[in-house]
Amino acid sequence: MTADDSFGHLDDDDYPAYTMGRAAEMLGTTQGFLRAIGEARLITPLRSEGGHRRYSRHQLRIAARARELVDHGTPVEAACRIVILEDQLEEAQRVNAEYRRAAAEVRPRTAA
Repeated sequence: MTADDSFGHLDDDDYPAYTMGRAAEMLGTTQGFLRAIGEARLITPLRSEGGHRRYSRHQLRIAARARELVDHGTPVEAACRIVILEDQLEEAQRVNAEYRRAAAEVRPRTAA
């Protein structure tokens, strides 16, 4: 990929633009923390052709949430589980709201 090709990814939240070192620096944490949340399967970094971990902005936001919990005394594994459950709850609420909207559109209108 050339430099010109990479400009198309500037707004892509899922593009793995950050090295492990840069990601850790941005989060104010260690590379070990990033490895730990990877092992807990909170995020799965993509790998460069050379095998180096690369992180997207979306993954960094997830890692930042886990770091908040860890900073407040939550063990890493528990923090990862909490973030995963928060994500699942948010998705379930979104799907539930869609079902409610669809059901409201289908209900016959009663005369007043």
